[in-house]
Amino acid sequence: MSHTAHIRSHRKPRRSASSLAMRAGVAGGVLSTLAVAGASGSANAAEPVTQTLELPTLTADLAAQVAQSADATQQAAANYELQAERDAAAANAAKQAKADLADAKHKAAEAKKKAEEAARKAAAARASRSTARTTLSTTASASVSTSTSTSTSTATGSAAAVISFVKAQVGKAYVSGATGPSAYDCSGLVQTAFKQVGISLPRVSQDQSTAGTQVSLSNLQPGDILYWGSAGSAYHVAVYVGDGMFVGAQNPSSGVQEKPLSYDPPTGAVRVL
Repeated sequence: MSHTAHIRSHRKPRRSASSLAMRAGVAGGVLSTLAVAGASGSANAAEPVTQTLELPTLTADLAAQVAQSADATQQAAANYELQAERDAAAANAAKQAKADLADAKHKAAEAKKKAEEAARKAAAARASRSTARTTLSTTASASVSTSTSTSTSTATGSAAAVISFVKAQVGKAYVSGATGPSAYDCSGLVQTAFKQVGISLPRVSQDQSTAGTQVSLSNLQPGDILYWGSAGSAYHVAVYVGDGMFVGAQNPSSGVQEKPLSYDPPTGAVRVL
């Protein structure tokens, strides 16, 4: 026996044919598997292309949905903002209406107060005028009663002509602004009557009440001009015809009439003849 026989060889033992065959089979199987996988991979490699072609459509639909959602959100926000503006406007309008109502009530109260004050003043003025008329009528009546006995003399000359004219107009109509021959107002009758004797008088009663010499009611003579109201602001005139009577265009309802002085006592008289 060799002296090295008990030492193991460092060389690897040879593999048996069966072992090699099995490895070859495994390798072949692996290679077959890889080939199948490769073929399968080759076959499946076309699928990403199909999926890639479909992705833009999916992406466009998704973008459209996102855009629609954004539009809806924006519209909702706009609606909320509009509603908020309307609510704010309504609140401001209500506040302004409340303020206007309060102001209107205040003004109405002030107007009512002023109206009541004006009514009180008017009532006081009417009472004062009524008192003055009563006093004036009493005084005038006394004067007329005194003057009646001294004014019954028959008129002559121009006075007679004036008296004759005015008596001839009795029964004719009263028309404001009229000076005859079918209708007169009070100053129109007086002016036209004195025109018959060549005397030119002012047109209105205010001026006629200062046209001649002022005379007292206790010293009246036929042909004197009677006036009602104060001299210079008289509101009615007539002609004294004697015997305590006067002729004047009274008003639209009565026309030209002859009345006693007591019917409506005058305030004063002027003499132009």
